[in-house]
Parts: sequence; C-alpha cells; structure tokens
Amino acid sequence: MKLVTFEVGSNIGALLRVGAVVDDVIVDLQIAFKLYLREALGVARAAELAGAIIPGGMLAFIENGPVALEAAGQALDHLGAAGTPMVVERERAAYRVSEVRLRAPIPRPVSLRDTLNFEVHLKNAMKALNRDIPKLWYELPTFYRTTHTNVAGPEDPIMWPSFTEQLDYELEFACCIGKEGKSIPRDKASDYIFGYTIFNDISARDILAKELGLGVGPAKGKNFANANIMGPCLVTADEIDADNVRMVARINGEVWSEGNSKDMHFKFSELIEYLTMDEPIYPGEFIASGTVGFGCCLELGKWIKPGDVVELEVEGIGVLRNTVMDKA
Repeated sequence: MKLVTFEVGSNIGALLRVGAVVDDVIVDLQIAFKLYLREALGVARAAELAGAIIPGGMLAFIENGPVALEAAGQALDHLGAAGTPMVVERERAAYRVSEVRLRAPIPRPVSLRDTLNFEVHLKNAMKALNRDIPKLWYELPTFYRTTHTNVAGPEDPIMWPSFTEQLDYELEFACCIGKEGKSIPRDKASDYIFGYTIFNDISARDILAKELGLGVGPAKGKNFANANIMGPCLVTADEIDADNVRMVARINGEVWSEGNSKDMHFKFSELIEYLTMDEPIYPGEFIASGTVGFGCCLELGKWIKPGDVVELEVEGIGVLRNTVMDKA
C-alpha cells in the first residue's frame, strides 16, 4: 500500500489527512473507512469508530498498527480500486493527485538517523577530503541524528542557506519504524519496519567539510530549513524488497546518479540490531540508507544551482521532486 500525508483546505484552514494512492487517485482512508462501517456493516457511530482506528495523522495511524492497516484495506476494497467515487453523500472520499498538496509522510518524525552504508560513496567522499576510510567502518554501522522537527516533502523548495557556496543532494531512501522495541536481533528486525520512503539529505558541503575536521557529527552542514526531504509516499514493507531496489537521481531530467540498495554494507536489519542495543526505538522513527555510490555532487565534481529540478527515484516508491531556490 502506498500511503501519503496530504493537505486539503477547510473552513478552519488547511488539514492534514492520511490517504492511499490508487492509480492517479488519493483515497481519504478515514472517510473511506467510515463509509465502509456505515454502508457495509451498519455501524451507527461510524464516524467516531473510523476516527479512532484511522486517525487524521500518519504517526497515529502507524501507532495503531495492524488494526489500522487492516481497516485501510477494508476501506479500499469497499470503494473499489477502479470506480472510487470522489464524493459520497457530500463527503470527499477521494481526490485526484493534482487537487491536493502532498506533504512528507510524517512532517515531524519522532527521530531521523542517517547512516554511511555504501562503500563506493564513502571512498569517493573521503578521496575528495584527502582522507582514508577507517577500518572500523567495516565493523560498526555509522550513524548520526539529524533534524526531524522540520522535514520537507514533495515539491517543497530546496532552500539555499546564506552560509554556503556548495549545496548538494544525496540519493537515499529510509525505513520507517512501526512498533516499539529494544535490543532487536536482526532476524526479528523486519517485524519492526512499517515501510519505506525516499530521502534527500541536502548538504552544505563546504561547511560540512569544516565541521567534520572537529571530530564531531554534522551540524549546520546538514541542519537548516528543508535540509531533510522525504516522500512522495510511505510504501508498506510488504511491497518492497529493500535489499534490491534501483535508485536514480536526475537533475533537470538528466541522469546524474544510479545505484542499487544491494550495495549497502549493512542491511536495515543489521542497522536496527545495532541501533537498538540497550536503547528503545519507537513508531515514527526513520533510519536512512546512506548515500548510494556516486549519489551526490561531491562525488561527481559538478554542482546543483538555483533553478535546478532535483528528482530522486527509488524503485517501488516513486519520484521525489524538488526545485533549488536562490541563495537566502
């Protein structure tokens, strides 16, 4: 199932809703489930029950676990994938994609960890910085926490910070945690993954190079408005083989980067095992794959500029598209 957070207008302002993408239609899952309860099951208080099982926010939907997913499936089956009505009894059950604004799947995730998982990318990046890959990298999964309070989504602008001259994209995707756990063994890790989305880790390269020389994780080099972009949807884990998906980056329609998740040194199951050692993890946390080999400007020796359209495509998820703005 391809799930989205979308924005619609109302008499009290913009509202965020949870939807499912069916061809070129977005089904409002809460409304659709209410119709199912009322029309198929004859539930008198269908609105209250639907609101409790399929809330308006994606995080709450994920926290409701299998019950919410089962309800979403029942709602979609009831409406019918081919003939989904746009309006039922004056209630909007579905929208054309062109009618709504898509947001990041979870605009404010619980947390966002990024990793360094592709050897080719790291070799290229270290060469550009006149450094070698530490031997320990091959033994310990490397990660850092980044901004999660302001995640941008599809078609949101890539903001050019006032303090950098070298802005970079990074071709990645990320898993979303679906339930709470701690000290999770890798053979059980798949049970904790709700789904996957595309992740564009925007970086101020010149600032980042200086910060890394201090021996600490990224700071302003990766933390500014719209630096973390996710979307366009959150695809449930049952629909993707995360260990073998094709990844492509296009700038103004031209392919700049290509790769495959099979080249990740540590798989998501191994990352989850390591990250949760003696530490709990919660629904709505994201773990990013790291940048695929040749998946950013630093490796390619050419740079994005204001006005460029950056498209990241990950097989089975879709295309995440954003435009670079002028320098602040």
